[in-house]
Amino acid sequence: MMRATLAAAAMTLTSAALSSAALADVQRESFTALSEPGIEIGIRAVIDSAAERRGDPVILLHGARVPGVPSFDLPVPGGSLAADLAAAGLAVYIVDLRGYGASTRPDAMTQPRAVAQPLVRSGEAVRDLAAAVDAVLARSGAEQVAILGWATGGHWAGHYASLHPRKVSKLVFYNTLYGYTPEHPRIGRGSRLADPENPERFNLARFQNYRLNTADSLLPGWDRSIPLEDKTLWRDPAVAQAYVEAALASDPTAAERDPPSFRAPSGAMADSFLLATGAALWDARLIAADALILRSEGDFWSRPEDLALLQAHLASREAGRVSAVQIPQATHFVHLDRAAWGRATFLDAVVSFLAGPQG
Repeated sequence: MMRATLAAAAMTLTSAALSSAALADVQRESFTALSEPGIEIGIRAVIDSAAERRGDPVILLHGARVPGVPSFDLPVPGGSLAADLAAAGLAVYIVDLRGYGASTRPDAMTQPRAVAQPLVRSGEAVRDLAAAVDAVLARSGAEQVAILGWATGGHWAGHYASLHPRKVSKLVFYNTLYGYTPEHPRIGRGSRLADPENPERFNLARFQNYRLNTADSLLPGWDRSIPLEDKTLWRDPAVAQAYVEAALASDPTAAERDPPSFRAPSGAMADSFLLATGAALWDARLIAADALILRSEGDFWSRPEDLALLQAHLASREAGRVSAVQIPQATHFVHLDRAAWGRATFLDAVVSFLAGPQG
């Protein structure tokens, strides 16, 4: 497995080289794609028209709770992976699946929470991603896309690519659960995701069909994974503040609740519980794309076993190359941490992979 000291290719643009002047050329435009009747998928294009174009268009896919823009395009230095990739010559598209951010929310999310089936399971998420991919291909004129999925976003991206292998050229799995492995210390049996009366079942009473997320709920997990008492040495306070503010702003109803909170479907958590207890929802051996697996050593979501098995399954294919990087000490949020604590390594690996040659 490649280590975090991955040698940058000549075209790699490091985080230090992504100056504020270069990022000032980045332009943003929002549009939608129709997934199914009544379900519009929000997409934000982030493109630097002055940069030499490299690689296929890149879709950035959020995780289980926080939508795309708060995850990938914060308006502060070091807070926009999308802008950094755009400055490196990549055409970037941030996608919100149904129930998140700029996309349509299921009707049940306009009603009070209920102990009912979790909303937006993997099947619906993959349909939404398919609509977004087709919209990006039509808009860009490209024949394939690259996808970077963070946490559950990597699960959805892998699921999609296993069903539509010809449409994906490159995949970045970033702190992603893969499944097959039956034990997980944080989100498996005995965790808050498990029904206390039946450890084999998802805790529906706690998570219900969707969740409400306050500002106070967003940073504690991140804080616990930072191995320094002074968190500001590891994470810029401006990035943390922008992350919280953007997450709340992603839901137009947030201010209607006291305290303010944004809604997130619980389907991603239910599916993640399945993956954390040994289920397999898709098979990486069906993917044709080149793949980069990135894992933070201090990640609380993915396991070393996920990286190892995903790498083994991808390496067993006849098509597509695979590499893996584990970033020492890094957190689940490494793309939002300071450059010295893993962000620079993360960015170098991602740009080198996405902007480099295929095959």
